[in-house]
Amino acid sequence: MQQDSYRHKGMRRQLVQLLRQKGIQSEAVLAAIDAIPRHVFFDPAFLQHAYQDKAFPIGEGQTISQPYTVAFQTEKLEVGPGDRVLEIGTGSGYQACVLCAMGVKVYTIEYLQPLYERTRRLLPQMGFQPHFRCGDGTQGWPSQAPFDAILVTAAAPKIPATLVQQLRVGGRLVIPVGNQETQTMVRLTRGEGNQLHKEEFDQFAFVPLRGKDGWS
Repeated sequence: MQQDSYRHKGMRRQLVQLLRQKGIQSEAVLAAIDAIPRHVFFDPAFLQHAYQDKAFPIGEGQTISQPYTVAFQTEKLEVGPGDRVLEIGTGSGYQACVLCAMGVKVYTIEYLQPLYERTRRLLPQMGFQPHFRCGDGTQGWPSQAPFDAILVTAAAPKIPATLVQQLRVGGRLVIPVGNQETQTMVRLTRGEGNQLHKEEFDQFAFVPLRGKDGWS
């Protein structure tokens, strides 16, 4: 695994400063971004891309998300130490690391076996131990429900009812919903008696969500 040098840490500080300028206010989220060596998820030949605020291919038709997107979604989750969070779409594992760095208990599901195997090996080397699973994230993780929050890191054609059902009362689901080109970030908060409070935020572009309630 690549070392984390003073140069890397300086690049991260600049990235955090940029995210702050772009509107990220949560100090806990910014501190987690500052703590995670994002270059570890990149081939050394692409180091110059690691701390730019953009997505980057990681193979299997997937990307490591833009840092601003990771920070935005994480901020909207409103989670803290000890909270139980289900992540749908492990991908590179970067988002899971950010949550782990915030003291969150992370359960993460990846649809693609090669990415699942790669990330399951990498994250423990970085000192993070989320609960991993390979499978259809649109169906959630029923045996571990309910969750304080659920984060979907891929574009959904609709909000999977199964995921809503796996939220505790007061729990939040953050998910990009739309077509395969552009999506609106949605936050659903589950109230008493299955009441749902829906909020809509900015437009984003994610890779398609796979699975029964995703894109075929």
